Amino acid sequence: MTTFQDLGLSEPILQTLSDVGYESPSPIQEQAIPELMQGHDVIGQAQTGTGKTAAFGLPMLEFVDPADPDVQALVLTPTRELCIQVTQALRAYGARKGIQPVAVFGGAPIRTQQAQLKEGGQVVVGTVGRVLDLISRHSLMLHSCRYLVLDEADEMLDLGFLEDVEKILSFTPGGRQTALFSATMPPEIRGLADRHLYEPVTVKVKAATLTIDTVEQFFVETKGPEKNDMLARVLEAERPTQAIVFVRTKIRCEQLYRTLRDKGMNVKALHGDMSQGSRDGVMISFKSGRIPILVATDVAARGLDIVAVTHIVNFDVPTSPDVYVHRIGRTGRVGRSGRAITFVEPRQRKELGAIERHASTTISPWAEGAHVAPAPIAEPPKRHRKPHDAGDTNGAAYTKLIANTGRAGGLEPSELIAAVAAGGSIDGEAIRNVRVLERFALVEVPATEAARIVAAVTGTTVHGRRLALEPVRGG
Repeated sequence: MTTFQDLGLSEPILQTLSDVGYESPSPIQEQAIPELMQGHDVIGQAQTGTGKTAAFGLPMLEFVDPADPDVQALVLTPTRELCIQVTQALRAYGARKGIQPVAVFGGAPIRTQQAQLKEGGQVVVGTVGRVLDLISRHSLMLHSCRYLVLDEADEMLDLGFLEDVEKILSFTPGGRQTALFSATMPPEIRGLADRHLYEPVTVKVKAATLTIDTVEQFFVETKGPEKNDMLARVLEAERPTQAIVFVRTKIRCEQLYRTLRDKGMNVKALHGDMSQGSRDGVMISFKSGRIPILVATDVAARGLDIVAVTHIVNFDVPTSPDVYVHRIGRTGRVGRSGRAITFVEPRQRKELGAIERHASTTISPWAEGAHVAPAPIAEPPKRHRKPHDAGDTNGAAYTKLIANTGRAGGLEPSELIAAVAAGGSIDGEAIRNVRVLERFALVEVPATEAARIVAAVTGTTVHGRRLALEPVRGG
């Protein structure tokens, strides 16, 4: 078995990997890290959840000089959610080298981000629009950027960002090293790589490696008018711990959400027409486990990397086999089993066959009553649960902490999650029930980690204010 030591990483980075509990490299890390360590440009075809952030992030951090205040590395992401997620990971990986990545994204005060960049950010992770904005204000200078990553490039294409990506690339040195990661490789992304990468090495994680071993796959044949009722039947029978129901359009997403809600299910919608604040709230509720069912479009769900997802439902047949593989790869994570159920109308059987050939798999008919349900999908009763003894789905105890700042201080839920995750070296998915109030904020963390997190996070700075955490007394 290949180890991280075999990949040419330095001792401080290897120590960091030990700190965060990484034992052996994933396939994409095993293939990409040696190529990037040798200075090659890389095209990585891999989806969320394969470990690609470490695949590009670890070599990047090897090359960054903490003593040089200039921006040396830039990671472009399509969405705010993915930007925060990548930043959290890179902060954890760069802790022993003293590297603190700066996250820049829309929907947050630009002056705060300008101040962070002025203080020095050798590594910047940003959304395309905010990066361009900061460049235009001369707050982000890329003349020293030696390492560039385009993360989830196909989503940048879907969101219409490719022209802006080209503009950003024009501000970076020609001799930089570039890594492009994408779950799918449409012609436009291939063209972008041809124009801006120098003799790139292509590494690819096969669909079978990502999905077949850990995800049971089924189809439900049903006619259009019957689909809503059939979906309700499937969810009632499967009783998922957490499920994402994928639809093709924003309108269908909203309609289906209302239908399931009216049937008494605890469900939320996630699509591109929602405000950023609404999307943040839904993401936090779903990640915390308070919402078991999420109806989502593909683009809006990007950045949802949640270990607890037990079911993926393709209410609409995916537009391509690659999209199918990408969707169902969101379940069956880290050794857990998952179930994927695809709704097919009679005229779509050929599309289902194409998916089976592409993924080298067989998708079986779904049978009601053939699966033992793991958990209810209805809203769980909370009125008798003690806050200090809140548990996750595995019964682990949680402790509620209070932070000394809130909305009045400009604090966003995502920023509190990022601060606790990075400072406490804890996975963001383990952080629950975040509530930002006017003058303070509340957050729940695993009880066994609470004292260590309080000590580690207290003293860190958010919006120029020293953050302090302490357990909630009497609860």
